[in-house]
Amino acid sequence: MKKRPLLHKILLLPLSKIYGMVTSVRNKMFDLGILKQREFDVPVIVVGNLAVGGTGKTPHTEFIISSLRHGYHIGVLSRGYKRGTKGFVLAKRESSPHDIGDEPYQIYRKYGHDVTVAVCEDRCKGINEMLRLDPDINLVILDDAFQHRYVKPAVSIVITEYARPLYLDSMLPYGRLRESVKGLNRADIIIVSKCPEGLSPIQYSLFAKNLMLFPYQKLYFSKFAYGSLVPVFQEKAADVPELSWLSNHDAVLAVCGIGNPRPFIKFLKSFEARVKVNLFPDHHNYTRRDIETVVRRFDDMKGSRKMIVTTEKDAVRLVGNPYIPDRIKSHIYYLPIKVEFDRNEGNAFIDAVQKAIK
Repeated sequence: MKKRPLLHKILLLPLSKIYGMVTSVRNKMFDLGILKQREFDVPVIVVGNLAVGGTGKTPHTEFIISSLRHGYHIGVLSRGYKRGTKGFVLAKRESSPHDIGDEPYQIYRKYGHDVTVAVCEDRCKGINEMLRLDPDINLVILDDAFQHRYVKPAVSIVITEYARPLYLDSMLPYGRLRESVKGLNRADIIIVSKCPEGLSPIQYSLFAKNLMLFPYQKLYFSKFAYGSLVPVFQEKAADVPELSWLSNHDAVLAVCGIGNPRPFIKFLKSFEARVKVNLFPDHHNYTRRDIETVVRRFDDMKGSRKMIVTTEKDAVRLVGNPYIPDRIKSHIYYLPIKVEFDRNEGNAFIDAVQKAIK
């Protein structure tokens, strides 16, 4: 983990102690039954994390949806972070990222024909409303809701990054933890995401040992697999290049606003093309000035082939952006990702989830 300056530590560590005490008291009130959890007639899967930032919750949620959608009628409920609406909103054909948030919109675009997608800050209210509108739902997935303890889940899944492990982190605002590492005790399944290729047995064992899990908890390791480039603007698409075709005469401008862009950038830089990077905050809404900056950097690049490559999450925000000039739309692609479990344990993971919800 990156070492923090002493002044940073002096200023923020006391605030982290206070924040930790507040979250501990809140969790103890749930544990003692002072704050009540609600159970529903349908099983609920909670997918979340202990740390802020991009651990890969949405791709893992999509993995669960893809694996279970033919056996269950699934309702997916999210808070809809940074959306421009309030309260309960059901995803529909005319919905936009502004209405429901970028990640729920991404899920709806992929699976909306099979699953019901909605957003609501109050998860209990959101589940009730989804079940009222679609009584056939027999499984609910809550995205990013591990700290929302008013709903009692059938199974809780916590995701932590291999490169930023929980046991080396600290509480907000000094570190990235939303609650103490002790909160991991509530999880039924822990997934270590974004693992590098070729982990050795001792690396698996050391990570597992440092997490100090209980016998009832299951641990899995996963990584991201990147697909082929996809045009963001399908109507403007020409021949779609393969990244492996590119040479050092080609230029790529990587544009993204996600929690942890490092794996995305590292993957693009593994090819021969010259890569420039334009980063934005997570869940960023691209303004006219942002797009002008991107276009200017694209125009300034030199190369026999030039392209802009973004993430799937950014693509859903860019596709409806009114400030992108037509002349560069055919040069903009996104890089889809999917989750792959190490040691071919994807089926074992889904079996563990199904066993819990049954």
